[in-house]
Amino acid sequence: MWKRDQAVAPVSTPPAASVQPTQPHPVQPAQPAGKPAEKTTMDLGTSVVIKGELSASEDLTLCGQMEGSVRLPDHTLTVGPNAEVKAEILAKSVIILGSVTGNVTATERLDMRSTGSLIGDVASPRLVIADGGTLRGKVQMTVGSTASSHSGPRKVEAVG
Repeated sequence: MWKRDQAVAPVSTPPAASVQPTQPHPVQPAQPAGKPAEKTTMDLGTSVVIKGELSASEDLTLCGQMEGSVRLPDHTLTVGPNAEVKAEILAKSVIILGSVTGNVTATERLDMRSTGSLIGDVASPRLVIADGGTLRGKVQMTVGSTASSHSGPRKVEAVG
């Protein structure tokens, strides 16, 4: 039985004597200098419970429970559909599919999906609320990088 398997071995294998030692190849950078780095996203699962301060230098998806504060000044925070977050949030972009209680500051945009709910105040230059999404709190439309610099902050109050 073993001899039969050996007969199936590839025929094109060069003999060991003809193999030349090779020089180690220099390590190539992960990304060429002209291309942006690939986005990294950290996913915290449904069984994760965090109490305290959370900060990161990458995009983050929360699917569990969080209590405290979240700081992602240059990245996106996604609150998953089953997540329960009780925190003060500061991020470049915030996407809410679950439940958030606390004030949210998004320097670029806040995107509330149809399953999302927010109880707290919002400060963001752009706000998107899908049909079914709920918001209870004050909204302050801040001047962002896409808004004109000569217009001041606009204030909008939601009654709910």
